[in-house]
Amino acid sequence: MPATPPESPAPGGIGLFEKWLTIWVGLAILAGIGLGALFPAVFASLSRIEYASVNLVVAILIWAMIFPVMVQVDLSGLSRIGRQPKGLIITLVVNWLIKPFSMALLAVLFFETVFARFIAPDDAAQYIAGLILLGAAPCTAMVFVWSQLTRGDPNYTLVQVAANDVIMIVAFAPLVAVLLGVTNIVVPWDTLLISALLYVVAPLAAGTLVRRMLLQGGTVSGHSRLDRFNARIKPVGMAGLLITVVLLFGFQGNVLLERPLVIAMIAAPLLIQTYGMFVLAYGAAWLWRVPFSIAAPCALIGTSNFFELAVAVAISLFGINSGAALATVVGVLVEVPVMLSLVALANRTRSLFDRKET
Repeated sequence: MPATPPESPAPGGIGLFEKWLTIWVGLAILAGIGLGALFPAVFASLSRIEYASVNLVVAILIWAMIFPVMVQVDLSGLSRIGRQPKGLIITLVVNWLIKPFSMALLAVLFFETVFARFIAPDDAAQYIAGLILLGAAPCTAMVFVWSQLTRGDPNYTLVQVAANDVIMIVAFAPLVAVLLGVTNIVVPWDTLLISALLYVVAPLAAGTLVRRMLLQGGTVSGHSRLDRFNARIKPVGMAGLLITVVLLFGFQGNVLLERPLVIAMIAAPLLIQTYGMFVLAYGAAWLWRVPFSIAAPCALIGTSNFFELAVAVAISLFGINSGAALATVVGVLVEVPVMLSLVALANRTRSLFDRKET
């Protein structure tokens, strides 16, 4: 039997623009806060363009971020996932057996002990609820961006996200109900299903169609066209990310300005949880000799949150002005800069995995 040719690394990675992406994101955050303060009516109007608690403007921008990655997905390669199940196992264990419970423990520790003297009990309970919602919702959309920035295997990333989505439909409501101590929790299933459709199904279908069109007419010429297309469309994904950050901070910038101390308190357990889950998943992948192209996305998927769903559920259960909704919004605010720092850490430690494989 002839040897299987080695797979080429996924296109992407850290280029000149991505190298300074943290700076651009920082500027986008400042721009969002400033524009939100100067033009509150504009951002209020944009925030109302939604269906089933899914903001359609943000959905389009996230779609733009994901589509360039989906063009790289070779569906014929999905059959090879079973040969390397370790990354998927780590992702599922971290996301469903560890992360929700560790987030709940950290939330209780900080708001019933560490910060108890500074916060009223009713407010503390609300913040705990919001953090639990974040911890129980593994990321769906932004993971594709983090995977691309680490040159992750796009096919494997797709499988990991799809597996999380399937489990989330079944497990999210009962898991949150147990952690919140609520027996009649109402989850906006239309939000969950529409989000999966917008953030996974639609861009995957479009990316697959474009890929097939570009690859027609011969292997060499087809892949040349595909490479040129990917090079041209890559800036669209980065622009989508930056504009999304501007919008999110424009929507919520007033909260940052009005309640900075509360924001810092909520961010503290979130930061510990995020970095802790990354170290756990990334370390497990290294010890288990998982290839870097799978290990990095695997750890990032186990780290980030499906903040769209968490915000929607918090608003549905507790109200738009509740402490729970505020906590989920803080999750949005810390997500991008923290995940970018973890992307940079993963790329700097790639050599550890390379040596492990040799």
